[in-house]
Amino acid sequence: KDTAVNEMQQYAAALGANAIIGVDLDYETVGSGGSMLMVAATGTAVIIE
Repeated sequence: KDTAVNEMQQYAAALGANAIIGVDLDYETVGSGGSMLMVAATGTAVIIE
């Protein structure tokens, strides 16, 4: 989770944003027997003045 959120923050900063709104975290188990967890973080990069 932390890695996904950190990467999202880095992408938003590269776009010139200073905040992210509407953050959604999706989790899915993958691999044999659900041995791995995939996390996707999405949100909207914005500039708050």
